[in-house]
Order: sequence, then structure tokens, then C-alpha cells
Amino acid sequence: MKRKALTVAVKLAMTGALAGALAACGGGGSDSSISTTGTSSGTSVGAVSGFGSVYVNGTRFATSGSVDSDDGLEREDQLEKGMILKVEGDWDDRGEGRADRISYDDTLRGPISGMSWDDVARTGTLTLLGQTIALDGRTVFRGATPTEIAANPQGYRVRVSAWRLDDGSFQASFVGARAIGLDFDDDNEVEIEGVVTNLDSSAETFTINGFPIDYTSAVGDDDFSLDDLADGLVVEVEGRLEGGTIVAEEIDDEDDWFSDDDDDVEITGSIYDFDASSRQFTLNGVTVQITGGTEFDDLRESSLADGLFIKVEGSFRDGALVAEEIKGKESDAELDGRVESIDLTNETLIVSGVRVQLTGNTLIDDDDEDDERRSRVQDIQSLQVGDYLEIEGRQRSTDGGSLEAFSIEREDDDEDDDYELEARLDAVGSGSITLMNLEILLGGYSVSGAQVGNEVEVQYRRTSGGQYELTDNVDADDSSDDDSDD
Repeated sequence: MKRKALTVAVKLAMTGALAGALAACGGGGSDSSISTTGTSSGTSVGAVSGFGSVYVNGTRFATSGSVDSDDGLEREDQLEKGMILKVEGDWDDRGEGRADRISYDDTLRGPISGMSWDDVARTGTLTLLGQTIALDGRTVFRGATPTEIAANPQGYRVRVSAWRLDDGSFQASFVGARAIGLDFDDDNEVEIEGVVTNLDSSAETFTINGFPIDYTSAVGDDDFSLDDLADGLVVEVEGRLEGGTIVAEEIDDEDDWFSDDDDDVEITGSIYDFDASSRQFTLNGVTVQITGGTEFDDLRESSLADGLFIKVEGSFRDGALVAEEIKGKESDAELDGRVESIDLTNETLIVSGVRVQLTGNTLIDDDDEDDERRSRVQDIQSLQVGDYLEIEGRQRSTDGGSLEAFSIEREDDDEDDDYELEARLDAVGSGSITLMNLEILLGGYSVSGAQVGNEVEVQYRRTSGGQYELTDNVDADDSSDDDSDD
């Protein structure tokens, strides 16, 4: 269901109510007295996409301003976009909610041992405490840019909020960097999460993805007993790095995202341990059960596989999330282009001829070191005609075609007037092609082999007459995506 929370926020700003809204929703907290229709009550787990209250899973949650965390965060104004939160409260189908409690926990924390980054593809890999962490265009960086970190990885410590993947590696949603010496607690304080292997209860040691843990001086956190340690158990370890070993101080079992008291739950993450025969998979340690009543949006059950990024809504019963709806969250289209017009009322942009739809899930960020914490209203208002944007999202066929934006990153001072679009081909004519209601003239370039439904990569520009034309041959992929629709 399309949500209009952004429209409400922008209208507040346009009518002069922004100052009051920021006083209630920004800074140290927000007005938790905001009422909702209460159509859902339970727990929502997902990455922060905006502020002015807190946006998680497309819902604007009004908060009290406090955060529960063992990692030095106490207030809402210490949160960053990309951090994965557990929000307990109520929310409705209009995208409005009330948070009774917000919790945050670092996934990994410590010194970087290596990092690669491709600034063109916006993908890379970070290595931390022997763990492999995938990076992409939806990973939010604070404290340093990915290019800066990759140039001197051993010079930084990071805190990482990430989704655990099927092979034990991670997909980063947030990376907060500090130069060595500008520490979080101290330079040797670390946190790691993963599966226990090579447990030696006599020596009181084990490994996580090959990285050694010494727990001779550790205690169990909360109600976890060290006697319960076993190979195959997922644990969180906090301690100190001494040489190449973590000397554990506290060990806890994996976070319980939900409890049997939850009426409604929703969570985003990457699938692992998928079993088609039992119609089950795991998402961030939560067992998800598909039933005959499960609905699928933007994907089919047959396309479920380990590593696929999705959102699941349902109810938590007897230790499992019984899925009512599973929605695909993988982007299937990308656009690099310049903003030509902005429609605040309908939350849309025209970017190099393509209509881009914003939603409560859209992450808006800048490609610089500006760590200024803006509200959602300010994020939208910061976009200007002429800005050069990199957009990832989902191709839609409604209203002739559009791009639903999952993430928007603004490139500083980009003077490039050549645009790039990766999307499904809607039409091929004798002198033009059409993608998402954008007609692009061939201009003598080849579209050989490209057919309607193919994924294509197009480079183009805007002419002085206001039309669009190719600047290179069309690169076609003959695999069509039959999961995408509205």
C-alpha cells in the first residue's frame, strides 16, 4: 500500500509548521502522544531511513527520544540512518506509528584489517575481526567516506550495523568510522557476532568464522549461561582484542527480536537456510514459516533463495514468524541523472526524464563527509533542480512507468551531463526505445538483440531540444524479470 507520510511532512514545512514539527520530532526526541489507528501492534525491525521521529520499514514512528542500547547510545539524536533498530509499538497502514521502545545493538565493532571499494559500481568488501562484510550503494557511511577508508583501512575503527547472510558473512546497512585513537570506548574494545565453532570447554576457547575467542574471564550477559555454549549456537561477544584473539568479557546468545507476546511483527533482511520442502527460511535468526495464506509482493515464492533481501510481515507464534506477506526489497533498476523537476505534493522527481517516486522507505543521503543529522522534511527539501543523483529502486509499470526509489545519493559538484539507466525495456521502435515511459532516440547507435522485457543498460543525454538520445550502444541482458509488478 502506498503511504503518504512524506506528503504530510512536506505540507507541514510548506505551511510554516516546520519549526514546531522539528521541536517535537527532532533533536532529543519526538512527541509520543501522536495517535494512530492501531491497526498493528508489536515489533518492527529494520534500518533507519529518516528522522523527524524515526522512519523504519516505511513507518514514521513518534518516539519519547530514548534508546535502549549497550553500545553507548541513549538518545534518538545519537542514531544514524542505516542503523538497524528494533521498534516496539503500534503502526497503521498510513505509515504513522508510535514507538513505546527503541533498541539498538552493534553487529560488529573493532579495527578494520582490510577494505576494497569500487566507486563506480558502489560495491566493496570490508574485513573486521576475520569477518567479511559486503558493502553497496545502500550502505550508509559516517565519519569517513568509503573511498577514504579503503585508502587507509588500518587507520580506522568502525561500528557496523548489518544483516547476517547464509554463509556467515554480513551485508552492512551502516558503517560508522573513527580514526584509530579517536575511539568509541578504547582502541581494543570489540564486538563480534556469529556461530560458535571449535568449542573447547576445557581451554575455554572457540572460534567465530575462524577468529579465536578466549572466554576464561567472561560472564554470561542477561540470562545466558556459559554452560550453554555449544557448536552451532549464534552468540554475541564483547571484549578486548589482544594480539589476534578476542578476550571475551561478556557473551550472550543471539538477540530475540520477537517474543510470543507480539501480535504483529515485521522485519527486513536477507534469507538464509531456505528449505523449499518445509516452506521455511531464516531471517536474522528468526525462523519464517510460509503458509497457504502467505501473500507475495514484488516476487514469487518460486524465486525465494538464500541471500535474497526481503521484508516479512506476520505474527510470531511458538518461536516462528508466520508470514502473512513477503515483499521483495531487491532493487531491479538504477538511474544516474540530473533532477529536472520536483513535485513535493506527490513526492515525485523527474530525473533525466524518468519519474521517480519517493516513499517512507526511501533513504536519502549525500556523497560527502557531512554528518549533519537532518529530518525527513529537510532531506526532501535539500533536493534541488540540477542535482546529480544516483538512484536504486524498483521499476513500476503504473502511470506509464516509474522508478520507486529505495535509495538516493547526491553526488557533489558532478558536471557529467551523460546519464545512465539500467531497467527493463518496455518498447523498441525503428528510431527509439522506451523505458519507464522515457523515450530515447537511437541517434545511430545499436540496440541489436534487445527485446521488450530485457534488462538493458542505457547511456544517454538530453538534447538542446529537450529530447533524449543514446550516447552509446545498448547493452542488453536477455534474462527478463517476471517478479516485478505493482
